[in-house]
Amino acid sequence: MVIDQIRFDQDGLVPVIAQQHDSGEILMMAWMNDDALRLTLAEGQVCYWSRSRQILWRKGESSGQTQTLVDLRWDCDGDTLLVLVDQVGVACHTGRRNCFFNGIRNDTPTIIDDVVIDPDSLYGK
Repeated sequence: MVIDQIRFDQDGLVPVIAQQHDSGEILMMAWMNDDALRLTLAEGQVCYWSRSRQILWRKGESSGQTQTLVDLRWDCDGDTLLVLVDQVGVACHTGRRNCFFNGIRNDTPTIIDDVVIDPDSLYGK
């Protein structure tokens, strides 16, 4: 069974990288616990563990920006997951396509991706 192959940390979590299955774009990094992994595999919709809220959350449940699981992989040590997904809309809570929108340009920290969707419209604020 897949769960038996995964090495969860002392808090019962494993880091997860979400990648767009067809373009290879890295979308985000989050965490899963045993329940989140089981739900993801059973339902085909990616579910994570929120460390700040201490709850399970299905990507897109409040924003509509869902991730459908296409493939799940783990590294050689079994301590990091890679989920290949079909991302609907944006992946980042800031309204950007992915969470990796900060970079260095000419030795200066720079925002390198524009907001695609107003975050307030995503979450009804």
